[in-house]
Amino acid sequence: MKKITRNAQGFFNISFILNSKDFSVAVSPKETLLDLIRRLGYKGTKRGCDSGDCGSCAIIMNSVAVVSCVLPALYADGKEIITIEGLGDVSNPHPIQSAFVEAGAVQCGFCIPGMIMTTKFLLNRIENPDEKTIKHYLDGNLCRCTGYIKQVNAVKLASSKLKNIKNRKWR
Repeated sequence: MKKITRNAQGFFNISFILNSKDFSVAVSPKETLLDLIRRLGYKGTKRGCDSGDCGSCAIIMNSVAVVSCVLPALYADGKEIITIEGLGDVSNPHPIQSAFVEAGAVQCGFCIPGMIMTTKFLLNRIENPDEKTIKHYLDGNLCRCTGYIKQVNAVKLASSKLKNIKNRKWR
């Protein structure tokens, strides 16, 4: 295991992969992973509660969905992190992103990056989840605009889309 070093200013030097790009940065011992991600210019990951309860800051770290607002940035050292920007963009959206739009699951949009990352985590593990499983996984993602019906439908649609394009590689 690599030892994290502290520089003369009291910051720690860490290295990690974020959305397929290598980063080496100095972080404060008090800096959260959410703050670091946003400091690096990735604003799609949202700040909602700062207590890990709403899910709007969900990201994928080493293939596991985590809430970034409560994790120290130091935890990123040596890890691979994917945010909503790492999935796709307007010109080439990930099938999960397309499914949320097509299902009408986006209203104000604040919770959607976290929901999409949680959905990515779910569909990486379970190819065709049932409704109960979908609701269980989305339970940590709060939405003030909807009753979650369209989000559940979006996950079902995303599952179907991903099955239909198995020969294509998606993150």
